[in-house]
Amino acid sequence: MTTSDDNRLAHFTTAAKMSLPHWGIKNATIALIKYRENAVFKVTDPNGQCYALRLHRPGYHEYASLLSELQWMDALSEYGIATAEVVRTTEGELVARVVLPATGEDIYVDLFHWVDGEVIGSVEDGVALSLDSIATLYYNIGEIAAQLHNQSSTWTLPEGFTRHAWDLDGLLGEAPLWGRFWELELLTEEQKSIFIQMRNKATELLQGIAKTPANYGLIHADFVPENLMLEQGRLRPIDFDDAGFGWYMFELATVLYFIQDEPYFEEAKTALFEGYRAKRTLPDEEEALLPLFLVLRSVTYVGWLRSRQETQTAKELAGDLIARALRQSEQFFTWFDIVKS
Repeated sequence: MTTSDDNRLAHFTTAAKMSLPHWGIKNATIALIKYRENAVFKVTDPNGQCYALRLHRPGYHEYASLLSELQWMDALSEYGIATAEVVRTTEGELVARVVLPATGEDIYVDLFHWVDGEVIGSVEDGVALSLDSIATLYYNIGEIAAQLHNQSSTWTLPEGFTRHAWDLDGLLGEAPLWGRFWELELLTEEQKSIFIQMRNKATELLQGIAKTPANYGLIHADFVPENLMLEQGRLRPIDFDDAGFGWYMFELATVLYFIQDEPYFEEAKTALFEGYRAKRTLPDEEEALLPLFLVLRSVTYVGWLRSRQETQTAKELAGDLIARALRQSEQFFTWFDIVKS
């Protein structure tokens, strides 16, 4: 880790310990589980009860947005989709706030019952399963994505519900959610030019795609292997930190993006769409837009690098994320020319 990462993690650890009284938890042990966008700790109380304590990176979400995320997770659970179960504070709140003494920053914290399972893989290492198991897994992911979109397209939002949007502005506007990817300082002038061309062409296409309950609504927006947990044969989507409004095909593109170089990619893609169609209608013309949403997904990660260049995670991933996005852009240009011809 860099010194900046070390300092941030130390602050998160302090905040984690400070937050536990909000749930009446005393004399617990905490252990870091994940530190990327947020920090996640495993909390074990003296009775052996385990929880996942999540501390949110300051500045990414306001309180109302975090509350909305947890409200949606509760609604999904009621709908029958197994998400992590939120634990309310002793005062009945879904989110707690602590103030870091060292910096005066507000840190928002939430707590979940521990899910006793394993993530299906990682972005870096993929999914280590046989072809038959891969097909079953991605079929199940497709089913869950479809059920999530079924709920999203019919749910009446609670008063005050607010989340960001992976829409035209959020993906390609002047201030995309994760940053102006075409201006990343690590890029050469030629690479910047490629991303500017991609942005212009993709904008032209997105402007022609309507937002309807059939193709657009609340999405998880981060269905990567780390965020899909297998518990006794059942998949649970976890970590809704990036959830917001978006096209449903953006969701499916996210599932597929990091496995495109894997030998099982075609089997996984086929199974994903079959599983999705088992639970929800997906017109062929929507699936045909996959190259567009794959390239949109690719450049969000380049934008993500721009605002986090000082972190160790960004430094480790930068070369790969840029190379992937450039390849995706070239593939998109070929597809774009065919579509427009």
